[in-house]
Amino acid sequence: GDHVKFNYPMAYSTTALAWGYLEYADAYKAAGQTAYFLDSIKWSLDYLLKCHTGPEELYVQVGDAGLDHGYWGAPEKMTMARPGYKITAAKPGSDIAMETAAAMAAGHLVFKDSDPAYAATLLDHAKELWEFGNKYHGKYSDSVSAAASFYSSANFTDELGWGSLWLHKVTKDSKYLEVAEKWFDPDPAWGQSWDEKTIGNQILMYKATGDEKYKTSIENSFKGWLPGGKVPYTPKGLAFRLQWGSLRYSCELFLRRWAMCQIHYALGDTGFSFVIGIGSKYPHSPHHRSSSCPKLPALCGSDVMSSGQPNVHTLYGAMVGGPGDHDDYTDDRGNFVNNEVACDYNAGLQSAVAGLKHLLITGEHPEKLGNAECPYS
Repeated sequence: GDHVKFNYPMAYSTTALAWGYLEYADAYKAAGQTAYFLDSIKWSLDYLLKCHTGPEELYVQVGDAGLDHGYWGAPEKMTMARPGYKITAAKPGSDIAMETAAAMAAGHLVFKDSDPAYAATLLDHAKELWEFGNKYHGKYSDSVSAAASFYSSANFTDELGWGSLWLHKVTKDSKYLEVAEKWFDPDPAWGQSWDEKTIGNQILMYKATGDEKYKTSIENSFKGWLPGGKVPYTPKGLAFRLQWGSLRYSCELFLRRWAMCQIHYALGDTGFSFVIGIGSKYPHSPHHRSSSCPKLPALCGSDVMSSGQPNVHTLYGAMVGGPGDHDDYTDDRGNFVNNEVACDYNAGLQSAVAGLKHLLITGEHPEKLGNAECPYS
């Protein structure tokens, strides 16, 4: 919705998208979306490569978020200072270094057959970033105060595991698995997102080792999310973890019929689609500057933000944050808690949709098996 380049959620979005493709490439192929997908993650990977300017130097944000958020207008017309912020050995950020390493390792796996030279470059950077993140421990948002009020990191231990597991997935080098095991969290996951990879680590660890104790961790995480667990549900069946970006969390986890019901909720089966352009009723005024502004050279400013008129351009495919805990929702540009769009929202959604299409292709979709009742119980 804004113009700041926040690398922490962007790197995570890239990893999540790449993981979905690695699991469900057949779905992308069947949908005719493979080339679009590759272009999508190469855009972000190219940017992240440019941000890695030295073995122990990584730029993690571009733009002063205070100045940026005060500007409602087209990105082409921005004139304010746009400083870059970095982590170094003296000001570490193991979380974002490892997340960026994970994105590049996953990207390596995506491109290793179609573009081996590019894949090799990604792997070189991933290894270097892993060494950087593993050597100097610290939260990036402690080192970069400009990020602290916007995408603050709760801890870095899950990213130490996450980055290590992705490097192990690529290289099979035991040193990466040893670090992942050292930082492994067996407790039920709060929710997969740009700031927590607990359930992702549990899945990757089980796949890497086949050890039943990791499978137990996965099952316990899902039990907390299923009805009767720790996560409450809205009357219409959305697993409601948090008010801000409620759909982000329910669209990140994957457990067949449960996931299908959550995705169908997002796509409008209960009467309103939270994905723009999908269905007959969907958001028309998302908190998103570019789509709200008229075509240049027409002016765009705070008057457009508060006008109450639908966005000039339809932001097809973007998922807004989602409803409140009673399925309540206001389609208002100023409502950034429920009505903003974000790359990480869509990364989880897209990978889950690819998973559902994969199940259709393989005949394992709940609708193919006669077990598709929603809401899930």
